[in-house]
Amino acid sequence: MMQENQNLNIQWYPGHMTKTRRRMEEDLKLVDAVCEILDARIPISSRNPDIDVLCGSKPRMVVLNRIDMADPAMVRNWSAYFKSKGMAVLETDCKSRKGINGFVPAVRTLLSEKLRHYAEKGQAGRPLKLMVVGIPNVGKSTFINQIAGRKGAKAENRPGVTRGAQWITVDQGLLLLDTPGILWPKFEDPEVGVRLAYTGAVKDDVLDVESLACHLMEMLWRRYPEAVRQRYKIELADNAPGYELLEAAGRKRGYLVSGGEVDLERMARVLLEEYRSCKLGRFTLETPDMLEGERP
Repeated sequence: MMQENQNLNIQWYPGHMTKTRRRMEEDLKLVDAVCEILDARIPISSRNPDIDVLCGSKPRMVVLNRIDMADPAMVRNWSAYFKSKGMAVLETDCKSRKGINGFVPAVRTLLSEKLRHYAEKGQAGRPLKLMVVGIPNVGKSTFINQIAGRKGAKAENRPGVTRGAQWITVDQGLLLLDTPGILWPKFEDPEVGVRLAYTGAVKDDVLDVESLACHLMEMLWRRYPEAVRQRYKIELADNAPGYELLEAAGRKRGYLVSGGEVDLERMARVLLEEYRSCKLGRFTLETPDMLEGERP
């Protein structure tokens, strides 16, 4: 869709991620199920493409996090999609704790057969063990903190801050295994890296902010044009390129430098801030139909 993507292609595979994958393969033997945290705004891009292969036949739960920032209709569509794949789904907003109380009941439903098996063997008190996974900056540590009612899992709003693995007691019947955030070896689809950057999951300083904002503006104009019109008071053609949209918005805002030129970098940073803070609205940038012929 956006021809300039080659300029934004992100290759990021720190060595600790290779080690983490091997550790995860070992840890999977210790757990009954896997809980995967996704960003509800970008459920495709915020997944690790190796996760399905790694998890094999383990029971699965998907947590669509940050639903407060996503398009409500698309959250419902994504929930239906993952349920159709046989996964349990929980919709959450960790900041307000919305959906958090549904986690333990959802786990017990997902693993009801395992609980029945334990009861038949006289092991009714044996705890369920769940591995929690997610790419960096998807809200995994905050989710765990909310579930466990503690502040033990360090959460910072920057990529790659979580290190090492740790067991966390939720209650007598449930243990969580926290793992470091992992990303895939490379972004084979350049759009993935760009969408992660929109949400701040990839640091802005590794990208050209103006190019990123042009891409975002163009995507929003295609998917949510009325929201862009209302926020920036601009009116351009339906197929207007991102650069023209960004420039028009900057001019409308009065972000001018000497000679009457638009300060595109300033407008770019404003757009990214207003998107990330939901001042523009609640948007979902990926849809289940984008997975036809989906990545592994």
